[in-house]
Formats: sequence, structure tokens, C-alpha cells
Amino acid sequence: MKRLALPGIAGMLLVSLAGACWAGEPDSLQLEKGKTLFISGAVPACAVCHALSDADAAGTIGPDLDELKPDAERIKKVLQEGMGVMPSFADSLDEASMDAITAYVVHATGGGQ
Repeated sequence: MKRLALPGIAGMLLVSLAGACWAGEPDSLQLEKGKTLFISGAVPACAVCHALSDADAAGTIGPDLDELKPDAERIKKVLQEGMGVMPSFADSLDEASMDAITAYVVHATGGGQ
């Protein structure tokens, strides 16, 4: 009986791990939305202040995101709360939009790695 249970448990573990990997990867629509918001959709647009090569953005007011490579937690917190001269976007962007920008910047920079 124990021999039969082990393959079943191993199979469930593999399925749950695979699901966790898929859930963690942003889809192409979310990345495209994040890029659009970064370039021109957010007010003010992220690209006005930040450099990010994937977006052809050369802003010099905020940090160069290609160099900084921020992780998702940092990006989301700064979008929600602001930092220094950067305003909070909590009143102008919904949660899905902030998540899209976060996913896009992390994807474009390899953030958090």
C-alpha cells in the first residue's frame, strides 16, 4: 500500500510545483500592458523619469532601472507609496495596472536576481 501512495504523492507534488511556476510568470498581455503604462499610460509616465532600455526610455530624474534591477516587492511599494520626488500612484492606477508595471519592469531588467 505504501508503494502505491508514493507515486501518487510525487505526482501531486510535481503538479503543484509546476502550477506555482506557471502562476509566477507574467503572461504576454500583462507584460504588454505594463510596458504601455510605463511608456505613456501612467500619469506621469514612468519613462519620463526612468531609464529602461527595453522601453527606449532615457529619463534621468529617477534611477536607471537597468542598473538598479529592482525586485517586484520594491517596485510595488514605491508605486503605492512614492519615494523621494516620485509620487504615489495609489490614486491613479488600480492594483492590476501596478501589477502589470511591476511584472514588466522585473521582466525587462531581470530584477531581483
